[in-house]
Amino acid sequence: MSLLQGINVVSIAVPDLDKGRDFYRNVLELGEPVYDLPDVGWIEFKLGAQSGHVALTTAEKDWQPSAGITIVMDTADCYAACKTLRDRGVRCDDPVVIPGMVTYFNFYDPFGNRLQGCSAPPAQ
Repeated sequence: MSLLQGINVVSIAVPDLDKGRDFYRNVLELGEPVYDLPDVGWIEFKLGAQSGHVALTTAEKDWQPSAGITIVMDTADCYAACKTLRDRGVRCDDPVVIPGMVTYFNFYDPFGNRLQGCSAPPAQ
């Protein structure tokens, strides 16, 4: 058995928890937070899986958007998800296909944090 057994939560800093809650809950359709504790700088969303929640935390003073660590979320169809998010005003990069492996696209929360959607590659 492995010492570490899964992802419990990945947190991402945002400078405005209220704006972050709205974006992640409504625009990304993550639903109501599992934990909504702005007084302690923590809002956590469940992604539908048994593990791997996403939490928003209060950004520190000299905060910069995250580009080094990317939260990758599953979607049934990257092209459709990208179009839907663009229609909602979300900045999205074009989907990229790695044949036989994955289709993915980068998108950005209102603060500039890079996120990613991924789905199966197109059938050969």
